[in-house]
Amino acid sequence: MESRCLRNGPIDQKTMQKELAAWLDGYKGDLRRVLLLPPDGTRAHSMAGPITNMLYHMLQPAEVKILPALGTHVPMTLEEKHRMFGSDLPASAYLDHNWRTDVQTVGVVPGSFVEEVSGGLVDYSITVEVNREILEGGYDLILSIGQVVPHEVVGMANYTKNIVVGCGGKDIIDKSHFLGAVYGMEKMMGRDHSPVRKVFDYTQEHFLRDLPLAYVLTVTETKDEVTTLQGLFLGKEREVFSQAVALSQQCNLDLLEKPLQKVVVYLDPDEFRSTWLGNKSVYRTRMAIADEGELVILAPGVRMFGEDPEIDRLIRSFGYKTSPEILDSVRTSEELGQNLSVAAHLIHGSSEKRFKITYAVQHLTEAEIRGVNYNYLPYAQAAEIYPLDRLKDGHNVINGEEIFFISNPALGLWALEKDFTNTK
Repeated sequence: MESRCLRNGPIDQKTMQKELAAWLDGYKGDLRRVLLLPPDGTRAHSMAGPITNMLYHMLQPAEVKILPALGTHVPMTLEEKHRMFGSDLPASAYLDHNWRTDVQTVGVVPGSFVEEVSGGLVDYSITVEVNREILEGGYDLILSIGQVVPHEVVGMANYTKNIVVGCGGKDIIDKSHFLGAVYGMEKMMGRDHSPVRKVFDYTQEHFLRDLPLAYVLTVTETKDEVTTLQGLFLGKEREVFSQAVALSQQCNLDLLEKPLQKVVVYLDPDEFRSTWLGNKSVYRTRMAIADEGELVILAPGVRMFGEDPEIDRLIRSFGYKTSPEILDSVRTSEELGQNLSVAAHLIHGSSEKRFKITYAVQHLTEAEIRGVNYNYLPYAQAAEIYPLDRLKDGHNVINGEEIFFISNPALGLWALEKDFTNTK
């Protein structure tokens, strides 16, 4: 199966289907069973939904199963699956991933390697677990489908992250997130070769290389609420990912000349129902926000902090604090020390006391929001101050105040030009 890289977007669905078909024709041997690993509904703008639908039908008469790469997210409902992947796919095709129970160990990344790539910041070993369906399902072909876009944990999302985190277990999720947080997400986001990516590359080289695994990677761009596919990258080799990274750096970095005083972010209630997900509004903008500025998050669908009860409890217990405060809690609290992905999330969701973060919600109380160290605004009041029908992405003036509006923080990274002279 030779690699195919198409980067002359926008790419329409007819061209996308033609490219996928041509690529699959290069696969030698009969396919009896195929596993598709797409993202969940929080990556609705990835084009992974229609791609998964196309592949499901193209690959017939093989038995095709679909395992959304949930990571720590809650399983998708059937309605959400239909909305993402199409209502013509049968419910029997879907499998659900549970990061706590459905995994099997494939190897251990040695502490000496982690210490080397982190510059001595951490030296723990990392147990790599992946969903046992990937290992034991008897599949002739496994296709990992997903979007390459700036990411707070690894630098650029996808490739092996979809396997070892999206379909992974607790140890690598915890420790990779913490490694990224300690190293500093500002040094990684929008860049390829981060310490976390080097750990993921190690897992590919040492533990995943014998799997019948190939990648379907997309780069998309959204302008004026219209999402277009700008690149489609198909293959097994890392070079496919590297080429997708280069295109994403062109399409998904919104680089600004000067810091923003006020940023207003909208979280679509169909995608964002927790701060665990909704804090992309913090991760993806904090490099652009001025000291003493403000981030206002319009979050009509947010009704919880964590995606599962235990994570929710820990977030409520520790709250979003500065990096030194969270690192101190990791040292002194056994339960936070055993849940490093939560610790990393708390660091990522902090402004480090540089600027104010205000959550505008309707399903959480003021006491709950303030209890995790955010400012509170009733959603109805915020919607009057910042009427969505009067806002466009980018610079706006509302009631005499200049704001910068972002309609979906998952689609890119907002930062200062001076911080991105080198994005390698």
